[in-house]
Formats: sequence, structure tokens, C-alpha cells
Amino acid sequence: QVQLVESGGGLVQTGGSLRLSCADSGRTFSSSAMGWFRQAPGKEREFVAAISRSGGTTYLADSVKGRFTISRDNGKNTVYLQMNSLKPEDTAVYYCAARAYGSGSQVGSEYKYWGQGTQVTVSS
Repeated sequence: QVQLVESGGGLVQTGGSLRLSCADSGRTFSSSAMGWFRQAPGKEREFVAAISRSGGTTYLADSVKGRFTISRDNGKNTVYLQMNSLKPEDTAVYYCAARAYGSGSQVGSEYKYWGQGTQVTVSS
């Protein structure tokens, strides 16, 4: 069974940085493509970033390219989202997700397991 636990969220000023972590307690982490999504109040969930099982391929939403980086440490069963140059529009609950099979994807419905989310608030 896969259990995902996010951490690292918080309140930061515009231009600041945060690093989100997502720990996977399951035993199949290295065989799972991972993704980060976010949902702001009153808005639909949107794709942020995804990473292949090996970490060799990453995908980023256009809105975060050049500012966010996704990475993973399969030895620690953890995926990270480094967020730099944060903007107020990045304010949202951030969720990590794991696919049961397949490569990294921008489609939320293709992920089987989800964490509980961590709040990121960027003040102006």
C-alpha cells in the first residue's frame, strides 16, 4: 500500500523559496512516476510537475518553468519540489501523487495515489 505524506509548505513572501517533500511509505516508490499538482481556492486542480521513475525525465507546467524543479531520491523514497521566485499566484494546496504504472503524466486522473496536501501561501 502506498502512503504519501507531503511537508515543507508554509507562508513566504513574494520572491522567496520553499522546498516541498513527499515521502512514500510504500515499497514500490522507485517503480512509480510521481507528480505534483496544486489547487487554489475556487479553482480546479492543475498540474505542476512530474518526474519519471528513474528521475531522468521531468515535466513542468509552463507557469512554473524556470522557477520550480522536481527531483527524487529513490533511496529515500522521496520526491521534492523546489520552488523559487514564488509569486502570489502560486498560493495553493500542493499535492503529490504517484502512478501505479506508466511514465510521468500531466493528467491527474492517471495518478492512483495522492497525499493529503500541504498549504503554500505567498504574500505580496
